[in-house]
Amino acid sequence: MDRIALQNFRCFRDRQTARLAPLTLLVGENSTGKTSFMAMIRALWDAAYRDQIPDFKEPPYDLGSFDEIAHHRGSRGGRAETFDAEFEETSTYLTKQKGKEITGCKFSITFRRNGTVPIPSVRRIAQGNLSLEQHFEINSKTKLQIGTRRGIWEYEIPEASIDLTQNIIRPFLNYFYYASHLESKFVSSSATNKKHKNLTKQEQRDVEEFAWSIARHRESRPYASAPVRSKPHRTYDPARPSPDPEGDYVPMHLADLYFRHKDTWGTLKEKIEQFGQAAGLFDEISIKSMGDREGSPFQVQIRKYGGALKGPERNLLDVGYGVSQILPVITELLRDSTPQIFLLQQPEVHLHPSAQAALGSLFCQVATHSHQLIVETHSDHILDRVRMDVRDGEGCLRPDDVSILFFERKGLDVQIHSLRLDEHGNILNTPPNYRRFFMEEQERSLGI
Repeated sequence: MDRIALQNFRCFRDRQTARLAPLTLLVGENSTGKTSFMAMIRALWDAAYRDQIPDFKEPPYDLGSFDEIAHHRGSRGGRAETFDAEFEETSTYLTKQKGKEITGCKFSITFRRNGTVPIPSVRRIAQGNLSLEQHFEINSKTKLQIGTRRGIWEYEIPEASIDLTQNIIRPFLNYFYYASHLESKFVSSSATNKKHKNLTKQEQRDVEEFAWSIARHRESRPYASAPVRSKPHRTYDPARPSPDPEGDYVPMHLADLYFRHKDTWGTLKEKIEQFGQAAGLFDEISIKSMGDREGSPFQVQIRKYGGALKGPERNLLDVGYGVSQILPVITELLRDSTPQIFLLQQPEVHLHPSAQAALGSLFCQVATHSHQLIVETHSDHILDRVRMDVRDGEGCLRPDDVSILFFERKGLDVQIHSLRLDEHGNILNTPPNYRRFFMEEQERSLGI
């Protein structure tokens, strides 16, 4: 995702537009909508590519009911009846079909109330001159609008487009095939050619190809981490590793690699240890089986060096809490088959400033256009390390590959400022309140 827009969503009343980059850092005071912002990113992805009704209460986010999500304008203004979100992709990575490259798209969705739950009322996706738009009605016929360079046609389909029992939205592709056998109603013109009887054969092929590109865009769902990860255990029982926001699965994943995929384990172990050494947290990580069988209980052990001397192996429970808190984050970032989008909440929890800085360097190393990191942080050390690494050419990120989103409270609303870096690592176009607290503290320290 390269851009996201919100309106009437939580603390965002007026339309807010934010630039996303391979590495995006969300900064600002508590309760300014940073977590809600990340929750909407996952919701947009679910609605666009998973054909799923977004669940705004799914961990690690719990935004509540419609009344807690739609923006409230105060005692006189009342609550918004709908809320909207949109994202835009400008990259060329959706798909290739018949030798034709499909460039980025724009997706938007409007939510309305169904009892206490927000559900989609309109879903639209567009690429160039082509667009597909669904208008949803509960247990009733749906409307599909198809747009091309010549105009927009509307089809009434006698089938509900939302299944609340299954929590799904009918895919665009399904309804395109359905509509191709129905009569259309011309809605509006966008060209000088007034012969709008119906889609031409070429337009039908173009729209079908576009609908297929959406259906095939099925990369793994964004990974969302919780702000506080799981507590370490002295001994673990083997279980099937299944990713979760708190990282409970990580010890099982590491043990599974150790017992069954030695080569993959060796590669991941080396990467984890490189970060541990750079952060000053540990030098070695190992898995110790407590029995003779693959299914035996196991322990995760950590070793720290003292110069040329190797210290004793210690149980994960017996080392600093920061190690167990950061292990799920770095494992997910460094493992094979990582998702396209990471949504990380306060990864610096329980880390010393030097380890926080090392985490900033890791972000610069793993963030790419195909692996996007969106990080909510209160750490100056992460931010400063990112600025310096970009300035010094450490990693592959250029200044435009970093976006800093500053969330500023404005009365009952919040404004998002999209900030950039220059080639010297300076943050550009900062508003007056950016870092005001830190400047005031510095002046007080200096007695100014």
